Amino acid sequence: MFNSVKRIAFGLVALSLSAGAVAQNDRAMDLDALLKQLEEGQFAQSEQNKQRERDFIAQRAEQDQVLRDTRARRDQMLAQSEQLETQFEENEFKLADLNGALDTRLGSLKELFGVLQQIAGDTKNKFYNSVVSAQISGRSDFLDKMAQDMGSSSKLASIEEIERVWFEMQREMTESGKVTKFTTDVVEAGGQKVSKDVVRVGPFALVADGKYLEYNGVTGTVSELIRQPADRYNSSAAELQESTSGELVQFGIDPTGGSILGLLVQAPNLKERVEQGGVVGYIILIVGAFGLLLAIERLITLSLIRMKVNKQLKSKEVKTNNPLGRVLKVRDEHPNADVEALELHLTEAILGEVPKLGRNLTIIKIISVVAPLMGLLGTVTGMINTFQAITLFGTGDPKLMAGGISTALVTTVLGLVVAIPMTLLYAMLNTRSKNIVYILQEQASGVIAERAERS
Repeated sequence: MFNSVKRIAFGLVALSLSAGAVAQNDRAMDLDALLKQLEEGQFAQSEQNKQRERDFIAQRAEQDQVLRDTRARRDQMLAQSEQLETQFEENEFKLADLNGALDTRLGSLKELFGVLQQIAGDTKNKFYNSVVSAQISGRSDFLDKMAQDMGSSSKLASIEEIERVWFEMQREMTESGKVTKFTTDVVEAGGQKVSKDVVRVGPFALVADGKYLEYNGVTGTVSELIRQPADRYNSSAAELQESTSGELVQFGIDPTGGSILGLLVQAPNLKERVEQGGVVGYIILIVGAFGLLLAIERLITLSLIRMKVNKQLKSKEVKTNNPLGRVLKVRDEHPNADVEALELHLTEAILGEVPKLGRNLTIIKIISVVAPLMGLLGTVTGMINTFQAITLFGTGDPKLMAGGISTALVTTVLGLVVAIPMTLLYAMLNTRSKNIVYILQEQASGVIAERAERS
């Protein structure tokens, strides 16, 4: 059994040795193949490099030829440049001689054409903003082209162009004295373009449908003013448009070419000024309206009482629908009272009538005092807002401070507008009330004197 085991062991060893030999043979074959592949690849790469070298040598010859051609062209261009420089210098001398000859021949005409160019430019700017251009278009284009041509080159104006400049200036002066009607497209305030009959008052104004228009020289369009001036100006514009030829109509014109009209349109109306007062301004107006209602009520009441008192003075019959009648009734109620007792009764009756006659007058007086104080409050508030705007944005833009200053001034004005009439109304009503009281006291004194005489 030991021999059999030994044989098996020897067999296994032999098997392992044979397997190792096979593996070594395979590895040797792989290395040879790899070496062969490397030799073949190196040979192929060497052939490619040689081919690239041959191509580069062939292209280098072409590049050398291109370089030689470029150098030849450069030399040719340098020679041409020198020739042109020489010709340019010669032309400059010739041009200077020709300009000198031209100046000599022009003489005083050169100054004339300079003045003509300046006049053409100034006239173009005038036509550009003139409302006459709304009816007669294309005038400024001709003048602009002529001024540019004369300023950019040595071109001189022809006699026809000079005459046309004179003609356009004369036509502008002639049209400045006319009131004409023509039809053109007008851009309304809502943005719609409508063809309308427009009346032009010289170079001063354009009106249509009772509204003022403006002419935009940039776009060459006529449009309605977004904000129209006061109604009295619009009514005169409507009368002008409806008037017949030769009829005189009062119409306001702007001799500055629209500057005054623009300022007039931008001026805030009464509603906008009140809105500038803010909350304080509205409170002042509410208090003023309340005081005015009280003053009207007192004025009517005291006027009626005075009428009844005057009737009572003329009548011997005592009526209780007026203060004097109620005071005189005390005399009839105490026929046997002595003078002192009657005096006390009459004084009591008069004192009972005084509060009725002076009712609400104290409130009116308080409003006349409080209104300017409220205006002062709005002034302080507006100045605070102004200083805050200055702190945040500086003083570079006056519009930022205008809001606060407007609030300050408007509230002061509103306070004075309320205080002044309230003071006058209080003085008038207080005087009327005291006059009635004086009548009562006078009649009471007469009653006491009469009773004293009887005693």
